[in-house]
Amino acid sequence: MNPETPIPPPSSPLPGSPGRASPGSALLQGMKRLSVLLVDCRKTTGSPGRASPGSALQQGMKKSKIYPRTHTQEKPYHCFVCEKSFSTSQGIKLHQRTHTGEKPYHCSDCGKSFAQLGNLKTHQLRHTGEKSFSCDQCGKRFTESRSLTVHQRIHTGAKPFHCTDCGMSFAYSGSLKTHQQTHTGEKPYHCSDCGKSFAQLGNLKTHQLRHTGEKPLSCDQCGRRFTESGALTVHQRIHTGAKPFHCTDCGKSFFQLGNLKIHLRTHTQEKPYHCLVCEKSFTTSQGIKEHQRTHTGEKPYHCSHCGKSFASLRNLIKHQRIHTGEKPYSCDQCGKRFTSSYSLKEHQRTHTGEKPYHCSDCGKSFTQSSNLKTHQRRHLGQKLHHCSDCGSNFSTSRGLELNQRTHTGEKPYYCFSCSKSFARLGGLIVHQRTHTQARSLLAVISVGRDSHSQHT
Repeated sequence: MNPETPIPPPSSPLPGSPGRASPGSALLQGMKRLSVLLVDCRKTTGSPGRASPGSALQQGMKKSKIYPRTHTQEKPYHCFVCEKSFSTSQGIKLHQRTHTGEKPYHCSDCGKSFAQLGNLKTHQLRHTGEKSFSCDQCGKRFTESRSLTVHQRIHTGAKPFHCTDCGMSFAYSGSLKTHQQTHTGEKPYHCSDCGKSFAQLGNLKTHQLRHTGEKPLSCDQCGRRFTESGALTVHQRIHTGAKPFHCTDCGKSFFQLGNLKIHLRTHTQEKPYHCLVCEKSFTTSQGIKEHQRTHTGEKPYHCSHCGKSFASLRNLIKHQRIHTGEKPYSCDQCGKRFTSSYSLKEHQRTHTGEKPYHCSDCGKSFTQSSNLKTHQRRHLGQKLHHCSDCGSNFSTSRGLELNQRTHTGEKPYYCFSCSKSFARLGGLIVHQRTHTQARSLLAVISVGRDSHSQHT
């Protein structure tokens, strides 16, 4: 062979053809296969600078092992504390910090610590005030895309999280987890001071503030302090007058969502709370709690002025106005003032003539529901109030009270003209007419004498 004649390179075998390939072509084919894996998974990575073929291959093969797990759902890393599984070593590393409490990332502005670098970066946006993500529906801005995604469900109505037990749907994964605890009864968070348990960590933290007395949030209008932001937000609506929750049936608006939900039951007639003693139903948990005290006799609210006790705080507040003389509710028709809004509503019916409570037996109407109930007992022959002194039964508590005065001799109604006392108000009114009639008679006699003297 002529030394000047160039030696042809060895022919490379075609893909899929038999025969041995050189180490260089094997490396090339391996990288091609790696690129096919990465393209198939739709995962592309970019790194600054050039890397050597060896290191690029090593990194690529490492990622090629991780990415297919999203298709196979393989999770080879297991937590030995709670047995939760993860697809990456980084995932389990971050998770284990929830058990160890390790928070290696610190905010240089306020010193707060975080388990993940991403959480620190999101937190730092609160110091800078930067909100890069905005809602195209209402313009509200957010520091992270996840918060925007969750917010947009308010507009779309999407509820992607479903309970496998009852089928109920939720807009937030946290709401689903909280709901599922109603099925399991799980309350994993315990108060170290009193032992009370909670389904959510946030509720435990709020509860613990009651033991410390700490109220870290204050109203910038009146200075009142609160333990939680939700209570402060609701309170501030007193100053702004905002009522963001509207009833679609009657248009009435409310300060709180809970009040709207309770109001809606007036339209649906739903009463989900039932008394196990008398089977009476109520629209609110507070209503049944107060009702049950009629069976137990419990009266936990005491008047500091006279010592009288009450089953509900509302009744105590109304009672205390007797001592203070406060009457915050006034009639716009006649100016008369009342200690409660309910008393004002009943009074206003004297102007409008409204009698919204009707007897189904005889059709008679009443301005107050209590008067209707008393009336209906006459049809039923019910006499629920029993006198322990004489054994008489009465259809109303008022009737029993009047009867008991015959035993005690109590006469609480006094005549200011002659100081005579009466057991009943009606008796006093009839008696006072004797004074007015006597004065009228004296006036007639006096006029007659004056007229006679003029003629003589």
